[in-house]
Amino acid sequence: MNGRKSILDAVRGALAGVPGSENPDDIPLPAIRRADHAGPDVVGLFAERAAEYRATVVRVPAAEAAAAVGRALARTGARSLVVPSGLPEDLVPEGPWSRLADAPPLTVGQLDGADAVVTTVATAIAVTGTVILDHGPGQGRRALTLLPDQHVCVVRVDQIVPDVPEALSRLDPRRPLTLISGPSATSDIELERVEGVHGPRTLDIVLVMA
Repeated sequence: MNGRKSILDAVRGALAGVPGSENPDDIPLPAIRRADHAGPDVVGLFAERAAEYRATVVRVPAAEAAAAVGRALARTGARSLVVPSGLPEDLVPEGPWSRLADAPPLTVGQLDGADAVVTTVATAIAVTGTVILDHGPGQGRRALTLLPDQHVCVVRVDQIVPDVPEALSRLDPRRPLTLISGPSATSDIELERVEGVHGPRTLDIVLVMA
């Protein structure tokens, strides 16, 4: 017996007692109470999980967000910074880096040569340490966060939700979504970690406290 026949036989057996006139919509789904497994401190959990993925996480008041972005750029020695359309001006720090606006759209070569990009996010997930971009204002198109070597994400604490279902409830599935958990990384057959293969080697998260 092959696998396909085994699966079909199991389905037929499960449906054997179901009347042919019955429609799936006739049976109400049971209410499922989902346990909150994030705990009371979702901000702390997010910071901990993101750091486990080798992201650098700092918490600052809103007035110091741009300065924190500047410190992240200075740490890596960035000299060019991609600034997406719609990014609030108060998040762009002064510094020795040149500012690259994506209007008109930067070429692949220009993005690949850029040292860093700074963006906001759509939401973030505490239990996985993940930030999600839907590429709206302040986030830019997907290429902006894949080609520069450093990505600085500015996350407001009110954008952090406990888990994946709640994050998805805040998002428009018709928009392009990019989920980021730590810097880009992969490993070979010997499990040696290599960063920067599919995206930025450095991920900095600036948590803006209320």
